[in-house]
Amino acid sequence: MPSFVRTEKCDGCKGQDKTACMYICPHDLMRLDKDGNETGHAMKAYNQEPEQCWECYSCVKLCPQNAIEMRAYADIVPLGGVVQPLRGTDSIVWTVKFRNGVVKRFKFPIRTTPEGSIRPYDGKPKPDMSRLAQPGFFTMDGAPLKGDRSQLMQLK
Repeated sequence: MPSFVRTEKCDGCKGQDKTACMYICPHDLMRLDKDGNETGHAMKAYNQEPEQCWECYSCVKLCPQNAIEMRAYADIVPLGGVVQPLRGTDSIVWTVKFRNGVVKRFKFPIRTTPEGSIRPYDGKPKPDMSRLAQPGFFTMDGAPLKGDRSQLMQLK
């Protein structure tokens, strides 16, 4: 189910030009209704194309007011339940409220290593950028990589 904004909780990120949910949405779906013409709620964020939502929870996790919610799939939360993450500095707490009122919380660390400690290129050779323009750079042993013709799609 796509994200939806609880207008009573949303403060439009205190009137900034771009809200946190607008910044984080990978599909650019979140908008700020500055004057209320779109939704009837001035200075409130909204999902402009709910059917295009990727359901990635990025906006839900980032919202400083916890104003954005998403109904999870029926296999995660029975119909009528709500999943709400709360992000801290070192962990994220997922609160699951079932339709019968039972609330469960699950806490997970955001990272398992100190920030900035990962060095992905350590121990790897430095790239020779001058070779990029040379013919055959993207081949093995100077010959193009061989493919298996049986793996090609055959048109009938």
